[in-house]
Amino acid sequence: MRRFVSLWLPACTFLVLAIASAADLPIRTVTLYKNGIGYFERAGELRPGEAAKLEFKAIEMDDVLKSLTVQDNSGGKVASVRYDASETLSQKLSEYPFRLDGQISLAALLDQIRGARLELVYGAEAARGSIVSARLSPAEDKKPEREQVTLMVDSGELRTFDLSAATSIRLSDPSLQQKLKEYLTALDKSRSSDKRDIYIDSSDVKSRQIVAGYMLPTAVWKSSYRLIFGQTGEPMLEGWAIVDNTSGDDWTNVRLALVSGRPVSFISALYAPKYVKRQTVDLPDNQAQGPVLYEGAVGGVIGGVAGAPKAMAAPAPMKKAQRMMEQLGIVSSVAAGAQGTELGELFEYSFSSPVTIHSNESAMLPFLQQKVTARKLIIYRDGSGAYREGSGADQDGSGVNPMDAAEITNSTGKTLDGGPITVFDGNAYSGEALMETLKAADKRLIGYGVDLGTRVTTLFDSSREMVREIHIRRGVLTARLSTQETKTYTIRNVDQKSKTLIIEHPERPGYTLLNQKPMETTANAYRFEVKLAPNATEKFPVSEEHVYDTTTEVTNITPDVLLSYTRNRMLSDTARGQLEQILDKKRQIAEAAEAIDLLQIQVKDASQNEQRIRQNIASLNNVSGQQDQVQRYARQLAVEETKLAGVRDQMSELAKKKSALESELNSRIEKMDF
Repeated sequence: MRRFVSLWLPACTFLVLAIASAADLPIRTVTLYKNGIGYFERAGELRPGEAAKLEFKAIEMDDVLKSLTVQDNSGGKVASVRYDASETLSQKLSEYPFRLDGQISLAALLDQIRGARLELVYGAEAARGSIVSARLSPAEDKKPEREQVTLMVDSGELRTFDLSAATSIRLSDPSLQQKLKEYLTALDKSRSSDKRDIYIDSSDVKSRQIVAGYMLPTAVWKSSYRLIFGQTGEPMLEGWAIVDNTSGDDWTNVRLALVSGRPVSFISALYAPKYVKRQTVDLPDNQAQGPVLYEGAVGGVIGGVAGAPKAMAAPAPMKKAQRMMEQLGIVSSVAAGAQGTELGELFEYSFSSPVTIHSNESAMLPFLQQKVTARKLIIYRDGSGAYREGSGADQDGSGVNPMDAAEITNSTGKTLDGGPITVFDGNAYSGEALMETLKAADKRLIGYGVDLGTRVTTLFDSSREMVREIHIRRGVLTARLSTQETKTYTIRNVDQKSKTLIIEHPERPGYTLLNQKPMETTANAYRFEVKLAPNATEKFPVSEEHVYDTTTEVTNITPDVLLSYTRNRMLSDTARGQLEQILDKKRQIAEAAEAIDLLQIQVKDASQNEQRIRQNIASLNNVSGQQDQVQRYARQLAVEETKLAGVRDQMSELAKKKSALESELNSRIEKMDF
């Protein structure tokens, strides 16, 4: 059973026409976008009694229902737009009184429709009755399983019949038979990828000119270019569009347009019916009032419609230049018949002549053939993007070859869609490159080969660090330091012709250029232009500075470092005086500490002498006749004791002095602020 859904109706009108015949609306306009969407426009006559029929794939219906527009150019009105409804299989089958899940048996099916009338034929005999039950009898006594049904026959008896022995089984109720037929039809359709039809009905009986437009998923169109350098004059840029027709319909004499840009597009599930589970609500009785949520306003009445963008004027013809390039055998003799037009942030190429592309075929269509502003260069990208002959990195001086390149300025007045570029120079193939989408008047560099006649080496040949600022607060010294580095590019041109080299020097975070201005900058690099003389070597230094801050506790800074800070020319006299006082105290503390260390050495030596004398006295006390020697050792021990006591007194005084100096130093440090 086919179901139809009304998509749109004019006020006070509800009309569903019986379709005697369906009008064909051939495709007249195709517009392809870069986001995988295409706009299709069909147009044709809708005669009295006809409804226009549009056929789509099921997977295309969501996009069609989201974008379909219908216009009647005869001044009439469209009565309705109808289409084959989509329901999930479970929703379709839920209204039937039986289920055929999995490998269901006949007995299980009949058991679901108990009470229904059933007719069984066994040879020349027939049995009729109402189904009481049906079951699968288990195997027993080497007999296989049997499907059985129990009927209440017309005589009132309950009889059980073997279904496998029946030659015919029929449901007596025609309506139940029809439901089973519909059920099986729905199962069959769920396995097929049927087309979906949309019907457009007219509001009266006279002929109408109908135009229907919609969006569909399509293959993305692609572009490729040929950049042709002649012996003289400006280069020629030739653009080709590669279009694939995978729509399933022939595009015969259609108006074709190609749009550069990527507008937002998405899939919204509009075709499949949506069901909302409703709540079961009782009378409010004593229930508390719940919160009410109101949706916010989005906008008001639209005040007008913006005018269509004006087409950009076509550039002057290049017939003379084109003939010259054709004589070289490079430029295609196919005329580019596409008009470029700005569409807000997008750009459209519209072909002036009708285009024919049959279903499942592709075509190459010329959309651009103009002179373009371009110059030949070589490009060296520091660190990557250059051809290396050796295995070493450029930091150790090994050379690399720059790339043959071109700087293209889009002087065509059109947006050039991104794509591959094949470069011809002097009637010869020179290489290939890729180019991103290029807006009018914008500029790009493309690299298409390796310049084996030029080598570049790089070397960090200088680096120095200097203090730019010093600040002290609350005992913490903050020094602003700068590191200056110079990297020198050495370029050797062995060819007997002049060249222009573009050096892409990487922009490092925290580093700034010193006394240099690049030709231009990118998101991650500086670009410098260097002119190379024939058979010559050029050096190009790039100097950069890195400024950073360091913080240190003043108490932890050595006198030598403080002395270097006091000699900094950026320091004020007041700050220098404060630092010199701190330096003097630190020197005094260092001298006291050094004196204490020397006294500690003396204490250690004296203690060792005392230990040795005590050992001698102990060994001689038990030897007769050695009393005089023992007395001499005793006198020496007394001298050492007196000497050790004096040293320890000096150490105590120095320790007190050092402590006082440290206390004074800490006090001065806390008061420093500059």
